[in-house]
Amino acid sequence: MFGLEPWQFVAAFGITAFAGFVKGALGFAMPMIMASAFGSIMPAPVALAAMILPTLFTNIQQAVRDGRAEAVASAVKFRLHIAMVAIFICVSAGFVTMFPQWLMYAALGVPITLFALLQLSERPLVLNLRHQRRAEGWSGVIGGLYGGISGIWGPPLIVYLLSIGTEKREQVRVQGVVFLIGAVVLTGAHLVSGLLNAATVPLSLVLCIPAFAGMMAGFALQDRLDVGQFRRWTLVLLILTGLNLIRRAFEIWSL
Repeated sequence: MFGLEPWQFVAAFGITAFAGFVKGALGFAMPMIMASAFGSIMPAPVALAAMILPTLFTNIQQAVRDGRAEAVASAVKFRLHIAMVAIFICVSAGFVTMFPQWLMYAALGVPITLFALLQLSERPLVLNLRHQRRAEGWSGVIGGLYGGISGIWGPPLIVYLLSIGTEKREQVRVQGVVFLIGAVVLTGAHLVSGLLNAATVPLSLVLCIPAFAGMMAGFALQDRLDVGQFRRWTLVLLILTGLNLIRRAFEIWSL
């Protein structure tokens, strides 16, 4: 069944639905969930190929959920962050072999985890509005540098959006816009690399079904969450993301 054993396909279907639900509810973490779980039930190249199209299409849906005009407005509003991410992904990609992967994961995971724990402790970090533009630029630089080396550029954006108190719907929309840019690049790169091919594209397309189903359920939950609940669950998931990065750092370091 799409090159998988029946049990593998059923498991992948369920994992993708859950990942879509989390993304619909909070706006991120879908690739993290899919990559972590898929890696234990199928070969790494198949796992990566399987998650590419669900990630791409759910990011489109997330970005334009409130309308194309709103998505464009958010892209314009956060254009500095987006530009810095795009530029510094290109800058750092050429140095990917020069930095230990474990160090990159640890250096991203530790501060993200500490930030989220600090926010949950009811001593939130709030940026001085005089420095907000500078912080937006630096968050994009950091995200881009890490993105080119590790393929992960989302957490610095989420930290920035939380720290300036971005409205819930706009936060999810901005995340969708920024993640979509990366997803388009990733899809194009693997069409060229051959990872997305006649054997893997059908599986990736079929998994869009549970991804969208889960996402619609997640949207329904997101709409019912008040601002405090949304922020709290976002921070919890951010902590899990940071801890997962630290886990990967130790895993790579111990090899």
